Amino acid sequence: MSSLWIGTYPVAGAGTPVGLGEGIWRVELVDGAVHDARQVVETPSPSFLALHPSGTVLYAANEQADGTVTAFDVVGDSLVHRATVPSGGADPCHLLLDTDGRALLVANYSSGALAVLPLDATGGFVDEVHVLGHVGAGPHPQRQEGPHAHFVAHAPGGWVLVVDLGTDEIRRYRRTADSLRDDGIAVTLPPGTGPRHLTFSADGRFAYVVGELDVTVRVLAWDAGSGTAEPVQVVPATLDGTSGALPSHILLDGRRLLVGTRIADVVAEFETGDDGRLTHVADHALPGRWPRHFEVVDGWTVVADQVSGDLAVLARDGSVRGSWPLPAPACVLRVRP
Repeated sequence: MSSLWIGTYPVAGAGTPVGLGEGIWRVELVDGAVHDARQVVETPSPSFLALHPSGTVLYAANEQADGTVTAFDVVGDSLVHRATVPSGGADPCHLLLDTDGRALLVANYSSGALAVLPLDATGGFVDEVHVLGHVGAGPHPQRQEGPHAHFVAHAPGGWVLVVDLGTDEIRRYRRTADSLRDDGIAVTLPPGTGPRHLTFSADGRFAYVVGELDVTVRVLAWDAGSGTAEPVQVVPATLDGTSGALPSHILLDGRRLLVGTRIADVVAEFETGDDGRLTHVADHALPGRWPRHFEVVDGWTVVADQVSGDLAVLARDGSVRGSWPLPAPACVLRVRP
């Protein structure tokens, strides 16, 4: 059995008042089945969650125009509010604990900024947020009118990367004594790519980047020394062919690369080769709609189907184990690191 935290959107839509079903839920996964789903706490639009390395503090990105991040103490099966602080921008959508656990990194989507929130030894917020802004745009008139930081990642070589959907760039940062500093652009992708999320191969030689706007997965050869990458391959994120498909999350599970795609409502599976290149295996159809995020837990793929309001569970072969109702799920996270 594994326990999971589930972050959600408001059922009535982002930006609506608290109390309409949004909050953080906890569920139990037993042999691929979801049990004992319960809302643990109410908090505004907790669309992404991150857990302190100690497992005793859970952080929620409150994705709203006046962005905040909330820290909760994990007390048994419950969450107790510790503090809420500004996220350093608008609509925070992704969180990442820095490697030493001394900072929480926040991607603020609408303002395009990366924020560094210093933490003390217990995981509490200290000092002021450090905001690292950006400028730029892309060719898509509605989605790329400015920078849109969508994902933060640790990269081999000690770099911190920000995937910017609005500028078609992967931005690079170096660590300083107490924060990060801008170190330029690691990768510039073709105009209109709209990069959203990325993941690295286990050996750190390759990065896999999902393009939300051009519906692709790009394989990049990563140079840890210079913090740059070169293109190796580009493939469709799904062979489903649904018009307007919107890839979301990407995850590497051993040699399998999994990519969720909304509108098509599939999780695509690819096999990774020794040369980093991808071979499409299958598009696994989901029972619900709008797979925003997923995690592989005990061999099962647990998918947050945001629009249909359910958690879908797929077996390793892509068959559907089942689907369980839960309002507007947006993030799946193990209770323990």
